[in-house]
Amino acid sequence: MRSSGQAPGRLMATSDLHVAYPENRRIVADMRPQSDDDWLIVAGDVGEITEDFTWALTLLRERFDTVIWAPGNHELWTPPSDPVQLRGEERYRHLVDICRGLGVLTPQDPYPVWDGPGGPVTVAPLFVLYDYSFRTPTAMTKEQALTQAYEAGVVCTDEMLLHPDPYPSREAWCHARLVETERRLAERDPELPTVLVNHFPLVRDPTRVLYHPEFAQWCGTEQTAKWHVRFDAKVVVYGHLHIPRTTWHDGVRFEEVSVGYPREHRQRGMPRGVLRQILPAVTAS
Repeated sequence: MRSSGQAPGRLMATSDLHVAYPENRRIVADMRPQSDDDWLIVAGDVGEITEDFTWALTLLRERFDTVIWAPGNHELWTPPSDPVQLRGEERYRHLVDICRGLGVLTPQDPYPVWDGPGGPVTVAPLFVLYDYSFRTPTAMTKEQALTQAYEAGVVCTDEMLLHPDPYPSREAWCHARLVETERRLAERDPELPTVLVNHFPLVRDPTRVLYHPEFAQWCGTEQTAKWHVRFDAKVVVYGHLHIPRTTWHDGVRFEEVSVGYPREHRQRGMPRGVLRQILPAVTAS
């Protein structure tokens, strides 16, 4: 419970911590709540190595009342340097087991309800991948889209390190996750609005500012384009793009909450901080 004089709890979010970088590791080490009642959403890409992933979530869970994690693509990689060589679905389930041991909520757990300021809302961490449908206008197929990316030299490392086992492809894994996630969302309490949390943007519009449009194919799926409307989202939280900002789609606030790589925040700084306040909504001054 909050002590006398302490600020009320907030629902905060961050993503793309990439703690393999010493600068980012120090950023995470300095992350602290304002209140004992603060919750923290971590929208993926904590790190590639299982030990780093565990270190970061252990620290954050010790400090925040509740921590909610949605996987990014980097956690799903199987890098040769990681002693844990699990692949695909098996790797994802291993990360879920680590989270459960720490008391961190995942897409496999019942959705929690934030009852603090700005609530009540159902906070729904999602695991939805991509299916190469965010293609350029001149790419009619996945094969054409990949050819363009290789020619432009902007191929996502997922093509080498994110294995879809036991599914035949990453898009097949994505489609399986779409079915499972839609079922879960349909079963939530329909009386409560939601905060939808996914590593990849649920709509395509945020990817249109990418310097290399060929990269968008690794950034989501057209199948989630109306989920923020269908599932009564109050806010959508995502990362992956390393372009932290607020946008609005169909009257719904979308928050890109990534920290990003050291070279990025050295250039632009982090004027909005490393933790983004999701609820209560911050009134623009």
